[in-house]
Amino acid sequence: MPDFKGFALIARVGLACYAVVHLVVAWLAAQVALGDNEKADKAGALQLVAEGGGVWLLWLVTAGTGVLAIWQLTEAVAGHRHVQGRRRVLRRVTSGIEVALYALVAYSAGKTAVGAPAKSKSLVAGLLAQPWGAVVVVAAGIGVLGVAAFLIHRGLRKTFLHDLEFGGATRTVRRSAERLGQVGWCAVAVAYAVVGVMFVLAAVNYDPAKAAGLDPALKTLAVQPYGQPLLLTLAAGIAVFGVFALFDARFRKI
Repeated sequence: MPDFKGFALIARVGLACYAVVHLVVAWLAAQVALGDNEKADKAGALQLVAEGGGVWLLWLVTAGTGVLAIWQLTEAVAGHRHVQGRRRVLRRVTSGIEVALYALVAYSAGKTAVGAPAKSKSLVAGLLAQPWGAVVVVAAGIGVLGVAAFLIHRGLRKTFLHDLEFGGATRTVRRSAERLGQVGWCAVAVAYAVVGVMFVLAAVNYDPAKAAGLDPALKTLAVQPYGQPLLLTLAAGIAVFGVFALFDARFRKI
């Protein structure tokens, strides 16, 4: 853990921001399921945060999740020295994945805060225009699916508990955090899996719009048979993760 005054507070604020972003994503996903045209990805959630709390709140999200990304980067490179062998490698891989998750939110929040306009041509469209682009997009989709598999393993095996220190918390609080984490991590894994599949399909069918993020993936899911109840269930799961992330902000070992 980086050693400077106030780091723990900033990190916990960042974790709380991460929780709020997922709660808003869950709400927007539910709106998509019910036929609303609002964006349901993190960028759409952050835009809603800006409208509700102002740009200063976006900068808070940027700073908080940015600090989290830097913290986990140090853990991925040289951390987890209290464990040995294979367990240390797994912990560092976990930290590496968290770097990507936190950095994505920090980047999106900062970009929204400065009012960066949407690009007329997506990165995926640019890649698919290249002879080798489809291979890169498929590889990216497979990579996202790999992250999804890791996250669902994290939920089912409850390895996220290694990062929590409950101290004098009651048994009810401990059990609540455990159950919320199991459901929440699995739900987030499903969301990432849907995005990964959409990336692969975008490359196979040459349809860049399908690989534009979580928003089109959820909208595609919503129009499938039984899509509405499935998407509402997924939205509930992401909301559960948001609540768990509040527990994470309180009890994370920092």
